[in-house]
Amino acid sequence: MRRRATWFALLLVGLMAGCKHPVRVVTDSNVRVYGPSPQSLGPLVPMPLPGQAPTSGRKIALVDIDGLLLNQDMTGLYSDGENPVAVFREKLDIISRDPCYAAVVLRINSPGGGVTASDMMRHDLQSFKARTGRPVVACLMDVGAGGAYYLATTADAIVAHPTSLTGGIGVILNLYNLEDAMAQFNIVGVPIKSGDHIDLGTPIKPQSDAAREILQKIAEEFHARFRQGVIADRPQLAGAPPDVFDGRVFTAQQGVELQLVDSVGYLDDAARLAGELGGVPGAPLVMLHRRHDRARSPYDATPNVPLQTTLLPLSMPGFERARLPAFLYLWQPDPTLERTGGR
Repeated sequence: MRRRATWFALLLVGLMAGCKHPVRVVTDSNVRVYGPSPQSLGPLVPMPLPGQAPTSGRKIALVDIDGLLLNQDMTGLYSDGENPVAVFREKLDIISRDPCYAAVVLRINSPGGGVTASDMMRHDLQSFKARTGRPVVACLMDVGAGGAYYLATTADAIVAHPTSLTGGIGVILNLYNLEDAMAQFNIVGVPIKSGDHIDLGTPIKPQSDAAREILQKIAEEFHARFRQGVIADRPQLAGAPPDVFDGRVFTAQQGVELQLVDSVGYLDDAARLAGELGGVPGAPLVMLHRRHDRARSPYDATPNVPLQTTLLPLSMPGFERARLPAFLYLWQPDPTLERTGGR
């Protein structure tokens, strides 16, 4: 019976993996699953979109930024295992070396991510613009909030889809008190430590007032950096009402009224604007993907959500806290959201 259940589980995994990344299972005393790894995916290659002939002339780069912005590989079965920070830098470097790219469209669909990851991506985009002088237009899809909005403010213009959510200018660090939950299983934490606050944020006991004050000051410092960065790139927000900076999200139309974004439109509108700013109206769009990851439309996204998070979607806040003990620029109504990072 156990062998039958094991084979059924393996068959289920194989079927769900699909044909894009075939899974080869070798059964012996051990079970090994073979799939793509970041090392075997090959370099990024330019992919003109269907209906647009390959060109050696002027073109517009469409850079897709999807999901959580974390400085880590999205490891796991069926995930391409890409590091969002690393692949973003890789794309910018390729674009900067090719003078045929006249402009860039950032297609953003992300609630944000880690404070450091978001800051690194924003810094890389600032450096790219200073080095190349090429215009950048950000297009917000379902959501462009938190660190994703922080990144978008570096662009020359922000276009939000009519049903986008944006803003989320805030900081969060998810902490939990698991003392009572652990007691149900007769588990007692017995840390050996030197330094009163070396276990700052531990889930095995309530946070002291002193500990909360320390962490609160860190969050406020990161929040101030977020706010200052946004105002530096969008000085029209210097006199914005406090609501703009309290972490809430706004609709696209509200974003225009508050000057968080420049206009409401679609991806085609953002591409058209990028072409005009780059002096190449009507230039073809080109995406940069791995060779196996074909771009068949401007909405194609790289598979980067591990299969195990969809096979076993259940998660208990707190028990997985150690996987991402980080301050986040992230609109996060669901505290288990970071689990989709695959670690």
